[in-house]
Amino acid sequence: MTNESTEPAGPTGPAEPAAASGGGARTWLREHSELGVCVLLFALGVLVLTDALTMDVDIAQRGPIGPRTVPFVVGAGLLLVGALLAVDVLRGGRGEAEGGEDVDLDEPADWRTVLLLTGVFLATAVLIGPLGFPIAGALLFWGSAYALGSRHHDRDPLIAAGLSLFTYFVFDNLLGVPLPGGPLMGVL
Repeated sequence: MTNESTEPAGPTGPAEPAAASGGGARTWLREHSELGVCVLLFALGVLVLTDALTMDVDIAQRGPIGPRTVPFVVGAGLLLVGALLAVDVLRGGRGEAEGGEDVDLDEPADWRTVLLLTGVFLATAVLIGPLGFPIAGALLFWGSAYALGSRHHDRDPLIAAGLSLFTYFVFDNLLGVPLPGGPLMGVL
């Protein structure tokens, strides 16, 4: 019998175990990076369940199913999906890259679009109180379309105004969720 190693030989000799090279923990974490998503799902589930448990429902409770039901279901679902994903990752499961995605990873991020969308969302948050939802929503929809590349300056504001008014009427009249009307409150 010979005393030869059964490990495959690398370019400089027998391969060393990952732990011996000093990067064992870092390599393991890189190979199991999906566990970060599991931690995020678990944290969100705990947050949703905690919020549901501290919710004051005395006024809104009208039967066996109340306002806490959906948060409990969502929170429990987040915990379950996080646990199942963790088990899958620890058993060796890995997410596959999307084959149909048309993304060039060598291109830099489009920070102009990100900053324009951020500005539109922040402006909507600031303007929804004084201007009301119909006007702030129209600015949100038109600004988002512009930031994402639409340059139909005659059509986009009209579509944004129509979509904003439709959304306002659905939420305010059909669903009973009051949205601020702003200066158009008497007109609408």
